[in-house]
Amino acid sequence: MTAKKMKTIKAIPAAILLALLLSGQCLAQDDDILFQVSTIDALMQGVFDGFYSINGLRARGDFGIGTFDALEGEMIALDGKYYQVKADGVAYPVQGNMSAPFATVTRFEVDQTAAVENAGNFSQLSHQIDQHLPSLNAFYAIRIDGTFPYIQTRSVPAQEKPYPRLADAIKDQSVFNLTNVTGSVVGIWAPDYVKGINVPGYHLHFITKDRKAGGHILEIQVANATAQIDVTAGFAMQLPTSGDFYNVHLGGDLQNELEEIEK
Repeated sequence: MTAKKMKTIKAIPAAILLALLLSGQCLAQDDDILFQVSTIDALMQGVFDGFYSINGLRARGDFGIGTFDALEGEMIALDGKYYQVKADGVAYPVQGNMSAPFATVTRFEVDQTAAVENAGNFSQLSHQIDQHLPSLNAFYAIRIDGTFPYIQTRSVPAQEKPYPRLADAIKDQSVFNLTNVTGSVVGIWAPDYVKGINVPGYHLHFITKDRKAGGHILEIQVANATAQIDVTAGFAMQLPTSGDFYNVHLGGDLQNELEEIEK
């Protein structure tokens, strides 16, 4: 390895480097990989240009979440179909030539289930599922189908350049309050050590049974449902190869800002 290449690798944050090194080993186990596009810290700092096609994501997974070019709406991938919930609250089928600046997808296979009863809010739902996670050091894809007493979702309109930080972009978010709604929770649980790369803990989106509405979940109530959990041992990442990503500083601690954004 040349000195120039070694110097470049040293500049990559350790957690990202580990993911890049592991991805080459994990790709052989195609059905047990969480595939991610870019990093959450890059998105938080306004790296909103889509660079990875939806067709590319479809080849990597039939289940997952993310966003779209210019931060236009919330992505839900479910049963192999991709949807874009725009700021009007409507879920639109996604064309393959559209692109994402950030997404996390996998091929969903149920490894275990968890009963959820009388969860009055997001925190109580999280606590109940926590009891069934075999380790805090793995990744999990989570699906919950049912009728929910209450779900509050959001979506964000397309942004214009120069792009703002994500915390500023969501000031224009649309919030939707859904009651007694039937549909599917689609989400990812990521371990604490991926701070800066993904959202530690639960990151959940929702889409209605008729696939007409949904968004990023801000609050949720569950009366009686079963969570399906896919334990995902492999992790692979694709980073942008040009543009704003190459100039943004990714060494800071943005966890407090992220927690405010996720609420």
